[in-house]
Amino acid sequence: MSEPKGFFGWLRSNSEHYLLVAAHERLAKRNGSPAPLPPKGLKELFWRRVFAPLYAVLPWQVRSRIMRSMPGSHRKSWAPPPRTQGPAV
Repeated sequence: MSEPKGFFGWLRSNSEHYLLVAAHERLAKRNGSPAPLPPKGLKELFWRRVFAPLYAVLPWQVRSRIMRSMPGSHRKSWAPPPRTQGPAV
């Protein structure tokens, strides 16, 4: 799978990494396991304490729109927003 180079490649790489670290932190907290080391430096502080929590609260439709607007191989496989649950009409 080929990654876009430049800004979008950097953004995707950092996003994936720090969202994975955030998931590890949540699992560690839930299971009583040792958490990953605290963030070092402004870069890690931003990605782990600003970006990951903000991304987690974005509605799926916004996430999907952002992902579809970025170049890369993920565009073809990015899932559409889930259908809302409710009474059948």
